Amino acid sequence: MLRLLALIAGAVLLVWPAFLNGYPLVFSDTGAFLHQTSGPLVIWDKPHVYGPLLHAFHWGVTLWAPLLAQGLMISWLLWLTQRALRGAATPGLHLLACLGAALLTTAPFTVALLMPDVFAPAVLLALLLLAFARESLSRAEALGLGVVAALGIAAHLSHLPLALAIIALALLMTRRLAPALRAAAPVAAAVAILVGTNLWGHGRAALSPHGATFMLARLQADGPAAAVIRDRCPEAGWYLCAFADRLPMDSDDFLWRPDSPVNRAPDGTPRFLGGALLSAEAGAIVAETLRARPLEVAQAMLANSLRQLVMAGVGDTLVPDHLAAAVRPRIAEAFPARELAAYDAALQPRGALPAAAAPFLWPHGPVLLAGAALALLAWWRAARRRDLRRLALVVGVLVGISANAVAAGALSRPNPRYEARILWLMPVVAALALAPRRR
Repeated sequence: MLRLLALIAGAVLLVWPAFLNGYPLVFSDTGAFLHQTSGPLVIWDKPHVYGPLLHAFHWGVTLWAPLLAQGLMISWLLWLTQRALRGAATPGLHLLACLGAALLTTAPFTVALLMPDVFAPAVLLALLLLAFARESLSRAEALGLGVVAALGIAAHLSHLPLALAIIALALLMTRRLAPALRAAAPVAAAVAILVGTNLWGHGRAALSPHGATFMLARLQADGPAAAVIRDRCPEAGWYLCAFADRLPMDSDDFLWRPDSPVNRAPDGTPRFLGGALLSAEAGAIVAETLRARPLEVAQAMLANSLRQLVMAGVGDTLVPDHLAAAVRPRIAEAFPARELAAYDAALQPRGALPAAAAPFLWPHGPVLLAGAALALLAWWRAARRRDLRRLALVVGVLVGISANAVAAGALSRPNPRYEARILWLMPVVAALALAPRRR
């Protein structure tokens, strides 16, 4: 009973920004995920995974249920991590770890946000525990971790490079196949989920039917793809040849602005689902860019990854941007009137949440810096004692953080929210690794 109460209390601590706001935190993309089941609508640029997961808990009643589910998931993973690192988990230290993460790091602003971001730390912890601490887990716990990891990888494609990095780490550190296979099994399941849902929704058995459009957005913003378009046009006959003089441009503007080349034709005609329409040509341009300018692409990816690695903050998590158009209609159409009233009364849609949250944000930077020092200390101590499990979990968190920076910064665009969703694990796991073992 104490353990159960500790897990629930830890979950409540980890979602406290929702209580400050008066409602779960949402983002403009949250509306698209709600529309995946309230529409129902297959969104061209998002896997058909997180939306159904939200629906599995809210059932058109309230979004507080999936919020608490997210909190319980992270609380449970931290409990298992403490047990793996210390030999046993105690309710007191679990609550202390959750309280520290909640008050001193960016963790609660990820856990309280109804977005697939919450699965970045979940996937990392689940795969590390499966690969390096299987003997500390029951069969049911291992199965649960596999389900969390598979759904989390499928929910957002940026989690796939992170998972592959952990598989590689398991091979390097253990030099055995079994740990790597335990981490690889959820990846295989995630690939099956993605291929199956994309075949059903888009008629294409692919990981990302229109992912080339996003890669092109990044490469043209960095310059190499824009240069290739100028060099190959007009002979190439690409649709984007008509916009060569407008490139490069910001990747988000390229993808989403109504008057961008993606969304408006040269004659001014709007292009419905322009990103999907462009994906075949985008794949050809990306392939030509990688062939013609590989060094420039590599340099840009490295620079963006390094920028992402040191860029962490709640960023656009708190603001009301686009919520009135993207989220409120979805709540109005699929939930009771009292749920819409609760959303309208919250701080975030009224633009008051950034000021309310500001007093709680100042510890994040200093704690992350202290966490880096703690991680190095935990690494050194585990290596000196030849404690493979502690060493693997600490190093694994650092590898996962780096892989996340590459996936988010190099393949999408550097954004404070992308690294904040996972960087908080560094001080928390390092502190648990430095705690004394419990017989």
